[in-house]
Amino acid sequence: MPLIKAIIFDFIGTLTNVKNYSLETSKIKLYKAIVEAGFNVSLEKFLDAYSDAHEKYRVIRYQELVEVTNAVWISEALNTLGFKTTPEDSRIKMAVNVFFEDYLDSLELRPCAKKMLEEASQDYKLGLISNFTYAPVIYAGLGKLCIKQFFNTILISEDVGWRKPHIKIFKESLRRLNAKAQETVYVGDSPLEDIKGAQAIGMKTIFVPSQFYSLENLHCSQQKPDLIVKNVCELYKSLPEFLEE
Repeated sequence: MPLIKAIIFDFIGTLTNVKNYSLETSKIKLYKAIVEAGFNVSLEKFLDAYSDAHEKYRVIRYQELVEVTNAVWISEALNTLGFKTTPEDSRIKMAVNVFFEDYLDSLELRPCAKKMLEEASQDYKLGLISNFTYAPVIYAGLGKLCIKQFFNTILISEDVGWRKPHIKIFKESLRRLNAKAQETVYVGDSPLEDIKGAQAIGMKTIFVPSQFYSLENLHCSQQKPDLIVKNVCELYKSLPEFLEE
């Protein structure tokens, strides 16, 4: 194995847990923020329009691997209800912030994650790649959890425009780290977005099961990472030896 110079991590799931989060509660908060911003619409009509627009862009995001931010489908939902808005509307951006308040509060580091990052950052360049529709949430989460300082580069799909497993987001991370694929290890919990995506560009990969993806999910995906660990604490113990092989 070539000398490893860089490690890239996924964020949500891999390094963090999402604890006691309710998407439905966030949708209600979004609706209330929309009404308070001056859009007079019923809850039922708004949620129906929101769901339709969200599904339209979800298909685009997952099939074309092009990232679309929340403000786009919120604006489209309101426009179908007779309003005239754009995704840049300050009222919509404010509502998006309200929508994500509970999600941000729900993020917590997985055991051993901070200690692992702190030690790894002393000898390797560290990167982070996150598929997320609203980049400020990830930056705020990294700050809240006190781990932002460990990363040499942070890529979020909303900023880049492409979602994992698209090769472009991995290439951009390597460019920023000034590292070659064969000198880089990628750590993630999604068999397709993380393991398949990173292997397609030639990186070594490590799979970490999470609340979102299990070992069974990995088996069903037929992806073959270079290392499989049970959790982040096992990764913390195994990583030094794996990197020196």
